[in-house]
Amino acid sequence: MKRIDEAYRYLENAKDILSDKGQKEDKYYKDPKYVKMAGNTAYNGVLVALDGLLGVKKKGRKSVEWYKEELSKLDKKILYSFASAYETLHLSMGYDGHPSAKIAADGLEEAEQIINWVSMKQELVV
Repeated sequence: MKRIDEAYRYLENAKDILSDKGQKEDKYYKDPKYVKMAGNTAYNGVLVALDGLLGVKKKGRKSVEWYKEELSKLDKKILYSFASAYETLHLSMGYDGHPSAKIAADGLEEAEQIINWVSMKQELVV
């Protein structure tokens, strides 16, 4: 459960970054630096949760393909959710700093769904 708590902390930090520093104006964030920071923070929260579920012990990351392969064995719906989170949080937000508040909200929601799913899976195992 420690990793789930850490994953939720990452997600909350990402939300705080956007609300405190993203400078939202109308439907867009004005500062791409903080969009990038929030996207990467939320994506890392997803990976922390998945690492706990998949038994990843060492530091460093597996490839996105590895995560997709492992998730395809567990649940196709969560695989699609992960692919969407990767595209939104890591690529659109994290690399491109895409300014759309709707895209950011969708990505954060996807991250929360994945973390919640991992939390429920781990409760069933315990």
